[in-house]
Amino acid sequence: MIEVKIKDAVLRRAAGEGPDAFVAAVLQALREAIGGELTAETMAQLTADQNTLLAWDMLHEEVMDGGFVQLIYNGYGPFIFKNPLAKVLKLWGLRDLSKLIYEAHTLYVKYGSELTRDCTDDEFMALFEQYPEFDDLDDAFVENEEEWTALIAHYVDEHLEHFVQVDFGE
Repeated sequence: MIEVKIKDAVLRRAAGEGPDAFVAAVLQALREAIGGELTAETMAQLTADQNTLLAWDMLHEEVMDGGFVQLIYNGYGPFIFKNPLAKVLKLWGLRDLSKLIYEAHTLYVKYGSELTRDCTDDEFMALFEQYPEFDDLDDAFVENEEEWTALIAHYVDEHLEHFVQVDFGE
């Protein structure tokens, strides 16, 4: 297993700044530990909780930036939908987010091959109009993002040893 360390002072400062900063600090420690890139090799050396947090981050970044269409187009569909992300998030207490991911998975199965084909920038932008079924899912994600981030931060805080080793040194 990869050893993921974070300074206590960094963690405390981030916690004082709010859930977003707290989750970001833990994610930064994870990224540093894996050399900045999640690969099949590094995934195998991380805990299920660490992989789930990294998957949340990818999901969060992509959906907040361009919705599920962008997430799928950019090739994250298999990582998000073919791994137990939704199941684990449900176990973490994020039932509504889990349900949303399952709903998006259904659309991914239906449209994934069409959404991952190479296309021009204009063709890519047209995908958002061609697949309006994703709109409600995108909206629900954006509307609930703060609450879900707070719940994730709470889970990470309550199970910190599953994610990082806290360094209490100077």
